Amino acid sequence: MNPLTSPLLTDLYQLNMIQAYLEHGDTETAVFEFFVRKLPARRGFLMAAGLEQALEFLEHFRFTDEEIDWLAGTERFNQDLLDELADFRFTGDVHAMPEGRIFFTNEPILRVTAPLPQAQLMETRLINLLHFQSLIASKAARMVLAAPGKLLVDFGLRRAHGAEAGLLAARASYIAGFAGTATMLAEHDFGIPIYGTMAHSFVQAYDSETAAFESFARARPNNLTLLIDTYDTEAGARRAVALAPELATRGIKVRAVRLDSGDMIALSKAVRRILDDGGLPDVAIFASGGLDEDNMREMLAAGAPIAGFGIGTSLTTSTDVAALDCAYKLQEYAGIARRKRSTGKATWPGRKQVWRRYGADGHMAGDILSLDSDHQAGEPLIEQVMKDGRHIKPSPSLADVRALAAHDLERLPQPLRDLDPQAHYHVEVADALKHLAAKVDERIAQSEGVA
Repeated sequence: MNPLTSPLLTDLYQLNMIQAYLEHGDTETAVFEFFVRKLPARRGFLMAAGLEQALEFLEHFRFTDEEIDWLAGTERFNQDLLDELADFRFTGDVHAMPEGRIFFTNEPILRVTAPLPQAQLMETRLINLLHFQSLIASKAARMVLAAPGKLLVDFGLRRAHGAEAGLLAARASYIAGFAGTATMLAEHDFGIPIYGTMAHSFVQAYDSETAAFESFARARPNNLTLLIDTYDTEAGARRAVALAPELATRGIKVRAVRLDSGDMIALSKAVRRILDDGGLPDVAIFASGGLDEDNMREMLAAGAPIAGFGIGTSLTTSTDVAALDCAYKLQEYAGIARRKRSTGKATWPGRKQVWRRYGADGHMAGDILSLDSDHQAGEPLIEQVMKDGRHIKPSPSLADVRALAAHDLERLPQPLRDLDPQAHYHVEVADALKHLAAKVDERIAQSEGVA
């Protein structure tokens, strides 16, 4: 079995609940929505990602004979549940925001409508897929805004929390506007451009830094980038300059040099002078090494002549915000609106839609959250993407998803584009939704005998 696609990649309580649902005949239509309860500190907006993997998961969800046998061997579940799981197929509908869209607090980016046991069983993996890619896309979007026009490359696979996380981080960051990734499987699976230079170990393997540069250039002459800070950065730059004419006679051009440590502002300016004075004004400077959006903004504000950045740990682990306060909650069952009322975790009931308004300048001016039947002014953001367990149309290309993300980033209000930590975007809760919530509360109080 593949541990990343197995239905057993879930929580025990899902199967516990499904067995109880089946025993009591609770199989009518349920509506669940995935949303973020509140924005983390320093996050004025979020970007939706992971829908494609979520839909693939739903469409191909199957238990194998081996998995059913294993479940039976645990002796935790009755035969009725095992029989149900053996024939299990997702047959529901899905509505969602397209990947690449900007979203805010309490705005559902996915709605599942299906028989209750089906919708319930999907919870764990759907949260897993949507949460992670939306988290990374949102982090990457901040970096894109912090370094406009710069080449941004994902270098984070080795620090990611697992192989799937590294691969999907490459996808999420590409959606947000990164130029590409160092992860080769991302090109194979998604067609994402890959970038690669050289490691310090390659330079250390030679007694001479110049010999290392020459050996690498001969072996990998295309798009040549030399890592120049293994020993002394400025000396490395001078060696690259000295070697460039000899390489040119072989038709090899140095495209860039890479800095991976030290005072990036001072070093990039010094290296720029060395390259320019050595007749290499077209050789770009690429920086890496523990960078995030704050570092990049600081460097660029100080005039650092850096053309691109390789970003690793802070991207693939979203170091400043490691998780989103997200949830997948029941909003309707058997045609009746439902809501959670826990302190700090109350939900808005019913099937919802988000309408977005724009100002005369084309920037986002505010969202309205309401029932999908309560039409409001603005652009509706949630659309149907799956019916009866199958895609209703071909998925958009990754290029189209990137274009939508770029368009939404352009339309952010300027304070959000500037990453102002105090910036606020208004999401209005419509009266129809408030009234429904009040009715649900009244019904619950009456059913519990609360005055």
